[in-house]
Amino acid sequence: MSDLTAVNVGLILLIASIVAMATRRMHLPYSVGLVAAGILLTLLPVKIGFSLSPDLIFSTLLPPLIFEGALHIRWSAFRRELPVTLTLAFFGVMLAACVIAIGTHELIGWSWLAAAMFGFLIAATDPVSVLSTFRETRVEPRLSLLVETESLLNDGVAAVGFAVTVAIAGGTSVVPIAVGGLLLWKVLGGVIIGGGIAGSLLMLSGRTDDHLVEITLTTIAAYGAFLLGERLETSGVLAALTAGIIVANMGGRGYISQVGRSHIMSIWEYAAFLANSVVFILIGLQEGSRARGLVSLAAGVAIVLVLLSRAISVYALCALFHRRRLAVEQRYQHVLVWGGLRGALSLALALTVPDSVPERDAMIISAFAVVTFSIFVQGLTMAPLIRRLGVQAR
Repeated sequence: MSDLTAVNVGLILLIASIVAMATRRMHLPYSVGLVAAGILLTLLPVKIGFSLSPDLIFSTLLPPLIFEGALHIRWSAFRRELPVTLTLAFFGVMLAACVIAIGTHELIGWSWLAAAMFGFLIAATDPVSVLSTFRETRVEPRLSLLVETESLLNDGVAAVGFAVTVAIAGGTSVVPIAVGGLLLWKVLGGVIIGGGIAGSLLMLSGRTDDHLVEITLTTIAAYGAFLLGERLETSGVLAALTAGIIVANMGGRGYISQVGRSHIMSIWEYAAFLANSVVFILIGLQEGSRARGLVSLAAGVAIVLVLLSRAISVYALCALFHRRRLAVEQRYQHVLVWGGLRGALSLALALTVPDSVPERDAMIISAFAVVTFSIFVQGLTMAPLIRRLGVQAR
């Protein structure tokens, strides 16, 4: 690590620590404070030698956030709510993407290809933002599980839809059967890879009670599952999620020592804190540098369409479970709509839009505008909404 890089990392950690203390005293969301700090940094002569890039997000920052989130998921509750979360994650993303695509084509005049590409990259809720916000705003267990697991599962459809539109932009002809096969591989491939890696490493960890070795093996599980999943063009998010759930629910059956479990939870909580700090500060830096472009007709339309599409998908799909055992309360649905935050994942996809797409710059600016609105407006009003609806954890 160069001296410059070490100084930048130290500066980010110092800022994150100060923001964490300040936001806790002011009862503000930590993520909002970090983004605000990043924006303020753009006004100062201090320069951070990092930038928000897809490689940084996917290779370094996302695996610990997904894995740590999965460590808190209990399999029995997850399995019980799976029909609802799968419906929201898969069909919800497709429905929201269609609404956004039609709206951006008709209201802004983007081509159908660009509109569809933007629809998929912005339709999925972001696990980074969702996990960060709902850890700070404690809600009833079922609602927390629904919101968090949906954000972890909906990566698959968004990634496939975005990949298909990028392929079309590159001149590739797309066959519907191939698209279905790609979606199936994204989902099942991620689950198989995550399960295989986590299961193998748990067998190995069962042969030791050294908590340092156990922590090391869980690190391999998190990054190994995510990166192998991405390398094999399946869902790295689902691979890391599966690995985390298996470690959390199988580790206590003799595969991880009791001392090791407490150390593992602590070290991954700290890893998530570091990753969140870097992600949101870099988002603030990017938003500060693009501040003027965030105010535009396209950006305003995009924000409205994202909110509208989220409302349509949540209320329509939750109606399918009306009068059933898994019925979702109306109060929960309101939180699901307003809690559908966008963040680093959408920005990472937006930055990979091919240069050949004429609307590329407008799409990136609109994505940043949606994320800015999501973090500041939705993030700051989430706690008052939860109190108003009476869904706080008791």
